[in-house]
Amino acid sequence: MTTTFAILLATAAIIAVVVLIARFRLNPFIVLFSVSILLALCAGMPADKVVASFEAGAGHVLGHVGTIIALGTMLGKMLAESGGADRIALTISERAGRQRIDWAMMVIGLLVGLPVFFEVGVVLLFPLAFVLAARTETSLLRVALPMGAALSVTHAMIPPHPATLLALSAYHANTGTTIFWGVLLGTPIAAISGPLFARFISPRVLITEKNALAEQFVQREIPTNLPGFMVTVLTITCPVILMLIGSSADMFTTPRSAANMFLHFIGNTDIALLLATVMSFYVLGLARGFSRETILRFTNECLGPTALIMLLVGAGGGFGRELIDSGVSKAITDAAVSAHVPLLVLAWLLAAIVRVACGSSTVAMSTASGIAGPILAHSQGVSPELMVIATGAGSVAFGPMNDAGFWQMKEYLGLTVPQTIKTWSVLETIIAVLGLVFCVGISMFI
Repeated sequence: MTTTFAILLATAAIIAVVVLIARFRLNPFIVLFSVSILLALCAGMPADKVVASFEAGAGHVLGHVGTIIALGTMLGKMLAESGGADRIALTISERAGRQRIDWAMMVIGLLVGLPVFFEVGVVLLFPLAFVLAARTETSLLRVALPMGAALSVTHAMIPPHPATLLALSAYHANTGTTIFWGVLLGTPIAAISGPLFARFISPRVLITEKNALAEQFVQREIPTNLPGFMVTVLTITCPVILMLIGSSADMFTTPRSAANMFLHFIGNTDIALLLATVMSFYVLGLARGFSRETILRFTNECLGPTALIMLLVGAGGGFGRELIDSGVSKAITDAAVSAHVPLLVLAWLLAAIVRVACGSSTVAMSTASGIAGPILAHSQGVSPELMVIATGAGSVAFGPMNDAGFWQMKEYLGLTVPQTIKTWSVLETIIAVLGLVFCVGISMFI
């Protein structure tokens, strides 16, 4: 297969995905599946191996990420039902004061966003944003946008989010180092795209429509019997702490010793999330007076909405596998290596393109890392951890209208579509651009 044909084929496949999803409004899973199959057939791959290749790619991705999605969703559910999210928001906002409420909401978003999907974080925290905006007589945009920026940053750049973990696997990056860079780079990015941007844009976008949803929550009484602040924060950050311990185990224990293997075991992503979720069943469940039957109901009912997410993530993995098995990825890899295309930029662009195509940042990150991973394996001098961050930054680019988050923000804030583009889409683009700029800048010194 010639390099030109491989590039044209991959380009045509990506354009087809964009057009079919964005223009014709077809189901993203069907589109990714169909385009993957057609790409492999056009590349000359034997028909009897095409479907098996897609299944292998989807199975590999889901085998890694399915458990993460399930456990993270359960942990988020316990956080919501116990009032843990309310406790964190109230405590931080009370200590921050009225003038710094936007900065407080950014911190809240960073903390609560660690174990939950962006969409779940929005549902958890927007009621509190409504209440705090009303009680402090602050613009809802100034309160809510910093929260949304923080949730988006944690979703894209900081493990244990599923997409970030997929990129970790694809690039063979170190978990602890990725968390370090994710926090170090993600915090100023959240600050610029959150409180600073919100202070600039909120006076320029006036919300004139009556927000019935906000009124409903403003009238809501916040429970007085909430879990403690420290125990809630400890439960949320438990998986991150365990993963950091596991990734640094070789620094203070003898490799392959019993203690070393134990620390690596509890620092494994699946085990860390499992331990944190089981911990939440007690400290946010049984200790709060919930029965075992109630906790079981919570964990069962929260998994239904994750089905589509898993399908899309799996389809993204299948698409990436078809590119590899058909030889298209190798041809592009050889061309990229010989042309010295900056890998950080390439990974960012791939993620941004898929983001526009299907809307899902998780699919964008898993697909882009699946394509860029083999290129990184043949390259030197590029940090795998920065590749994770750059890919994550590209995966939230533009805040397109085929992203569920776009419509969530529109409805919760009571904005028109043009106003949502001016606020949320611009905010997401700021995160994406700053993520790439920071990664390229840091790569010059490490």
